[in-house]
Amino acid sequence: MSSAPRLFEELDFRRTPMGDLILRRRVVPALDHREVHEVILGDAFLMSSLQTEVETALATLGLAELEDRDDLSVVVGGLGLGYTAAAALVDPRVASLLVVEAMDAVIDWHRRELVPLGRQLSTDPRCRLVHGDFFALAANPQQGFDLDQPGRRFDAVLLDVDHSPTKWLHPSHAAFYQPRGMARLARQLTAGGVFGLWSDDPPDAVYLDVLGQVFADVRAEVVRFDNPLQDRPAASTVYLASSPAFDDNQLAGAQGEPAGG
Repeated sequence: MSSAPRLFEELDFRRTPMGDLILRRRVVPALDHREVHEVILGDAFLMSSLQTEVETALATLGLAELEDRDDLSVVVGGLGLGYTAAAALVDPRVASLLVVEAMDAVIDWHRRELVPLGRQLSTDPRCRLVHGDFFALAANPQQGFDLDQPGRRFDAVLLDVDHSPTKWLHPSHAAFYQPRGMARLARQLTAGGVFGLWSDDPPDAVYLDVLGQVFADVRAEVVRFDNPLQDRPAASTVYLASSPAFDDNQLAGAQGEPAGG
């Protein structure tokens, strides 16, 4: 005789420099006993498999900007529960996906199949899970995101790590959202490439202005969805920026750096 599923289970616990990292699974009786995976970091609730609309939209909206291209090379910053990465892989044009995750525990969850999309992402030959600091790699165009191919450029970079451009998981991330940080990121995109960013806050005019200093085409898309636990609508923002407004030499010169580094 099979036993009823446990209503709450802690699947993993790790101590990290940013606080205790917890992966847990619970069953929600009010939602037809739906199984939900959640991630907690320190005192912050990071993500849930209950609401993944915005993570998916980050990939679909970002890649839709590249409708005239095939054989796409994509970077996703932040693995989490894997919904942005999985949505990118649904697009048959994606030839390679590099997922950069700062916490090796999160990659381990996927490889051990502790999370729903773990097997899917770990076994897709187009997808590579890399333990690394997205923000440090973004700040170093000479090296870039691909440690095996220094200086490699990508058609799209999609980021889902911080809560917003002004609410960071760590203060060291702040510089990325300034014009210098955006210019360094732009130097790692192909011509006409796209940067996409998830934010839990409404569109920020100041950050849109920062993006506009580096990219020719900039906008914020509000993604609305239902919160079934609170029985109310909710919304987040996806920022999209494409076509760096300057060539590589101009972007580098604006930062007082050589074009190759």
